[in-house]
Parts: sequence; structure tokens; C-alpha cells
Amino acid sequence: MLAYLRHLEVERRAPRNTIDAYRRDLTRLAEFAAARPQAIETLSRADLEAFVRASMEGGLSATSAARLVATLRSFFRFLHVRGSITQNPTEDLHAPRAFSPLPRFLSMDEVERLLEAPDVSTTRGLRDRALIEVLYATGLRVSELVTLRLADVRLDDGYVQCLGKGRKERIVPIGDEATRWIRRYLAESRPRLVKSAVPFLFLNTRGGGRLTRLGFWKLLKAYGAAAGIRSHLSPHVLRHSFATHLLERGADLRAIQTMLGHADISTTQIYTHVLEARLRTVYDTFHRRK
Repeated sequence: MLAYLRHLEVERRAPRNTIDAYRRDLTRLAEFAAARPQAIETLSRADLEAFVRASMEGGLSATSAARLVATLRSFFRFLHVRGSITQNPTEDLHAPRAFSPLPRFLSMDEVERLLEAPDVSTTRGLRDRALIEVLYATGLRVSELVTLRLADVRLDDGYVQCLGKGRKERIVPIGDEATRWIRRYLAESRPRLVKSAVPFLFLNTRGGGRLTRLGFWKLLKAYGAAAGIRSHLSPHVLRHSFATHLLERGADLRAIQTMLGHADISTTQIYTHVLEARLRTVYDTFHRRK
């Protein structure tokens, strides 16, 4: 680190305030690495992403975080040129705008309260219970959920087939509980809603046509309020909850990627940050010698 700062001062003739800022950034990086414990030279891109995220969550502004990323890129490029590392982990490390906020998700208790909110003694309530069960069981996008066709649901085989982004088809397992509610909806509720031959699984309560994304969004929000869920609730929050709870129970990240229909594993890796953040919170709360 000292050699790099000397390089800035002598060879690049950087201003004193720039050198001081880079020194502060690298000091924080050294503290981050020591806490692991890990040598700075062995930090991976994922480690550096975690470092930038932790800095932002600690109150670092977007402008300062952008400078932090610039510091990291410059420092590790220096190490690479010197031969101190064989591969530069910051080649595809991006400025803060590329770091999306951690996804919101529900606790298991909140999910249970949400699932129990519809009045299943009514035609609409039974449909809504089946809808929410399927969404949480599969992690489908809301557009995929409301366009499910009867032929897409293979209850005996335990999966649904959906058409995702880029018109790519994928198969997603569906659990026994969601299967049970679909069967009950098909037997008791859907026959009362359907007015003509409609291929879609979930129908609206007006004319028996396909349920819309907006319609589902509104009903989910209402059930969230009834269940006492105070945080923002949307179909995507349930999708995040599906992925997060799977990961917490040891599911493979590649399997979650396939079920969510992510084209790139890097999109799915956001959930590892969710898990890391939760583990840190649990540790800080319950470990006496934190």
C-alpha cells in the first residue's frame, strides 16, 4: 500500500488531497481484509463488491463510493502491473450505480400471515389463496403468473411451465401445498368464474377473463395490509422471499437461478448478499462477544 501511495506522489504527481483520500480508502480496505482475516492481494471481485456495499451501508455517499471504486481499480491495476497479483479482480468492478439495493423480502411469519389472509370460504378468496401460494412456491414474475395456462400446470408431475423474458420457456417445481390449493381452486372456484372457454389458469371476478398484473398487484397489497405487513409489498417482494428462503435452507445458487429464469448467475448472486446481511444481524444481536 505504501509503495502505491508513493507511486501516486512521485510518478503520477497526484494532488495531496487525492493521495489522502486514496490513503483513507485503502486503510478501510486493509481493515476489511484483516477482519476476515485475509491478505489484500487475495481479495476477489466478490470480496471487493462486499466491501463497497458495506461502505455504502455504513453511510458512504454515492460520490464517495464512486471514488472508492476508482481507488480500488487503480490500486489493483498497480499490483497487477508490478506482478504482485496474477489477475486483476477489479477489471469488471463497477461504480455504485451498478450496485442495486438489497431486495426486500418477507419473514416466514409474514409469509404465513399473508397466505392466511384470504377468506377461502369465498370464490374470490379461494382464487387469491391459490394465486399467492403459487407465487411463493415458484418465484414466478407476476407477468408469468397471470399468463399461466391450464396446460402449463402439471400437478401430477409437480411442476409448472412458464414463458419468461426473451420468450424462454422454463420448468419450475411446485410444492405439495401450492398443488393442493390449485386443485381446490380448480374444483370449487374457477368453475364459478369462467364464462366461456378461457385457457388461462387464474381468472378475474368480473367477466371470467384473464386476471391482469394490476389486478393481482392491488389484491396482494390489500391482503398485505390485512395481514399487518407494514413494509412495501409487491409481487416481486414475494419472488425475492422465495429465493431468499430457499438460499437460507441450503439450496444451490445455480438451481435458484434456473427457477427464477435469470440469464446470468450474477443477477442471482444478489441473494447471497441478503443472506450475509442477515447473518451479520443475527451475529450482532445474539453473540455476547461480538
